[in-house]
Formats: sequence, structure tokens, C-alpha cells
Amino acid sequence: MKGLLGKKVGQMHIFSDAGEMVGVTVLEAGPCPVLSVRDKSVQLGFDPLKESRAKKPIAGYFKKLKISPKKFIREVPKDGNREYTIGEEVKVDLFKEGDFVDVTGISKGKGFQGGMKRWNWAGACSTRGQTSHRRVGSVGSSTTPGRVFKGHHMPGHMGNERVTVINLKVIKVDVENNLLLVQGAVPGHKNNYVIIKKASRKKSASQ
Repeated sequence: MKGLLGKKVGQMHIFSDAGEMVGVTVLEAGPCPVLSVRDKSVQLGFDPLKESRAKKPIAGYFKKLKISPKKFIREVPKDGNREYTIGEEVKVDLFKEGDFVDVTGISKGKGFQGGMKRWNWAGACSTRGQTSHRRVGSVGSSTTPGRVFKGHHMPGHMGNERVTVINLKVIKVDVENNLLLVQGAVPGHKNNYVIIKKASRKKSASQ
């Protein structure tokens, strides 16, 4: 298995063996039962869901598998050297200290924002009678081409997008409490669901 489902618990600081303070994000990772096995991926479930709250198609799907319903269902790449069975639980011990992981989640929604916040515009001059400090300004490019280019940076909806942060180092693995501490920030708010995968661009300690 190359990935696991989890939830963002929060952020904190811990001290390393050398006495250095390290900022970490705490993730609740697994246990995730295997729901289906395909050629290159495995479908996992995470976070219990009351049967009374599950919609009929979802309840029927889990009833057929003889597994309690789950709120979060996603597919992750599988390890081709291993066989998986329906109902088998994947736990946080999949990762080890020193591993590097890629974490995917939905970023915080910030609503409608201006260009300076959304695209880091520098802004106009704030002296000599200037009144367009944070405004868009001209976007038509004069007579040629006489239109606005597609993809032009403009004010608009910001955040609430699928974001992946790569190469986060695993600082600590708490198998008893299903917790994973990674160095750095993870997209989304507290209790936001995330997908944790082994880093694709960097070799981990267990590889």
C-alpha cells in the first residue's frame, strides 16, 4: 500500500533530540478497511458513519461487504508486491519516522478576494494623488489585441481547492492512537479529510 486516509487534527510544536523546536501537523491516519481491490489501486474507507445516517446506496454497499459504513471513501495506489483482501485494515504503521509523504486535502475557502490577496499584486503608488491603490486597472491591452487574454489574473473566488503538499517529513508515528506527526503545514481546516501517500519524488527511510 502506498497511501492512507486520515484527518487533520491540528498543529503543535515538539522538540527534537537535539533540542530544536519543530512545527508539526498532527494527522489522524487510519485504520482504513479495504473496500475493493483493482489493478493499480485499492479503495479505502475512513471515519465511522452511523448506519441510520447513511444513504441507502451507501448503506447497501457496505452491507454487502459486511463492513460498517464510512464517511470518507477514496482510492490510493497499491503496492504491486502484496495481495490485499476485502475487510483488511490498513493502519498508520504503514509509515515510519524519517519517511516523506505527500498530503492532499481541500484548502480553506476564503470567498471572493481582490487581486492583491489572490495573486500577490504589488499595488499601485500610494502617494501623489493616486486613488487606485488596490484596483485592477486596465486589462484590455489597447487596440492590439483589443481583448483580455484568457487566464488573466483577476479578483475572484479564492481557496476551497484540492491542494497537494509534497515531501513532508514524518517526525513521529503513534501506532496506539493512530496519529502521524509530519513536519510542516497541511492544507485545510481542522477535521479536514486528507489523503496521505508515500512521497513520489523523494526516497523515504523505509524504501
